Amino acid sequence: MEERILTTPLSSHSPTKAFVECGAARHWLPAVCLGLSLLLGACASAPTSSSEQPPPSTPVPATPQAEQKVASEPEKVPAVTAEASVALKPQGHLGLTPPTDVWERIRRGFAMPDLDNDLVRNREQWYSSRPDYMLRMTERSRPYLFHVVEELERRKMPTELALLPFIESAFNPQAVSSAKAAGMWQFMPATGKYFDLKQNLFRDDRRDVLESTRAALDYLQKLYNLFGDWHLALAAYNWGEGSVGRALARNKAQGKPLTYRDLSMPNETRYYVPKLQAVKNIIAHPEAFNAQLPLIQNHPYFKSVPIERDIDVAVAVKLAAVSLGDFKALNPSMNRPVILAAGTPQILLPWDNATVFERNLQAHANRPLATWTAWQAPRTMKPEDVAQLLDMPVEQLRSVNGIPPRMMVTAGSTLLVHRKGRLDKDVTEHLADNGHLGLAPEVVLKRIAVKARQGDSLASLAARHGVSEANMASWNKLKPNARLRAGQNLTILVPSQASRRVARSSPGQSAKPKASAKPLNKSSQPQR
Repeated sequence: MEERILTTPLSSHSPTKAFVECGAARHWLPAVCLGLSLLLGACASAPTSSSEQPPPSTPVPATPQAEQKVASEPEKVPAVTAEASVALKPQGHLGLTPPTDVWERIRRGFAMPDLDNDLVRNREQWYSSRPDYMLRMTERSRPYLFHVVEELERRKMPTELALLPFIESAFNPQAVSSAKAAGMWQFMPATGKYFDLKQNLFRDDRRDVLESTRAALDYLQKLYNLFGDWHLALAAYNWGEGSVGRALARNKAQGKPLTYRDLSMPNETRYYVPKLQAVKNIIAHPEAFNAQLPLIQNHPYFKSVPIERDIDVAVAVKLAAVSLGDFKALNPSMNRPVILAAGTPQILLPWDNATVFERNLQAHANRPLATWTAWQAPRTMKPEDVAQLLDMPVEQLRSVNGIPPRMMVTAGSTLLVHRKGRLDKDVTEHLADNGHLGLAPEVVLKRIAVKARQGDSLASLAARHGVSEANMASWNKLKPNARLRAGQNLTILVPSQASRRVARSSPGQSAKPKASAKPLNKSSQPQR
């Protein structure tokens, strides 16, 4: 029977259209009620002051141990005095009409105090003189911006923060800095682990759209609750909370103001908030900066779809009728050709394609979806031996698992292999979450001849050449307690020079990078 794959939704009623209609009502009806309540309230009470602050962000519990784990710095951050706190501007009026697009929605939620200095002017000029770069960057944000704004509004956080990934990564979830910060929010490995971002053989949640956004907003809320000032919180996000805390302590000891403007900080951090302010100004008034913003509708771009069985990425792309590039843009945390249901319980798909995927997946309920599975090495093995054992081409085994030449797979390592025979089963949750690849240099031995000297024994010769006494006896077919005569010829097997070179440059020796002492001090810009 010919296999049929749906490529368009069966219903003419698009989920996107339905959402827009519901969304319009959602924004319009509360606005009407708000307008009526304001009109009636004006007759009964005096108007409130325009300097009223919005409610603070939801607190994120922080313990001294947690703070030390994030910043790796033992000093306590000094409390911020009331004089150092910066009042937030009130939220913009919602009006009686819903936002026309995401950009308008972001403008209405601006709530941070403005920064106005020469550094802001400098960054405005830099961005406005590169309209093509601005257009590419804002276009790249299309799949993600609505979700970020939704999360900010749900937490009652300023919508300026939706623009932060423009500064961090140019909204590229695949961005990696030379300091190993990754994702559109640029998490360092240690900080990512602290905020529960999985980093294993099969996925890196620092790149995940939903998880990295959740972690970034958790961290920003924590920093705001710690410092009581969004500019200081942003500086800490870039420089590290311990670094900002020490800078505040120095200012306090010297009788200087405890504000962002007055801190002594690295040049990158000095420009960090001005960059965000410059982008904010351009988004607020694009026509004044000759900037062109792409139309990004005020409705979801993607939908989350549950995954209950392991499935190849190629199969998921086919069932969803999307391109591989679009799939990877929404699921950038996946770095293998198979999606493991135990470790990745959901995927993101463009809204209408999600419906197509779900229908096609139901039609494939009794068919195999994955051709790959995970296998653990029972002992340290050469890739050639693994390939022969599992009946798999060695070149493919090396390629899919990233095994360099002249390297061996250590015992307990997890490898992606063909799913067949006794390996025809989904991967367990433990393996999906804890799988790792260990590499060791392949030892190539060469035979050398030595002569025993007066008084030598197998034990003394073995110690002299860095081998075991048992091996010395075995190689020369002698008993372990055999006596040697002066001038007796003996054979020893030692590692070749090539093996030593591989050992020195082995990627397996540094498979786990050391945690940075300042997890979020991203001193190098991410690769665009």
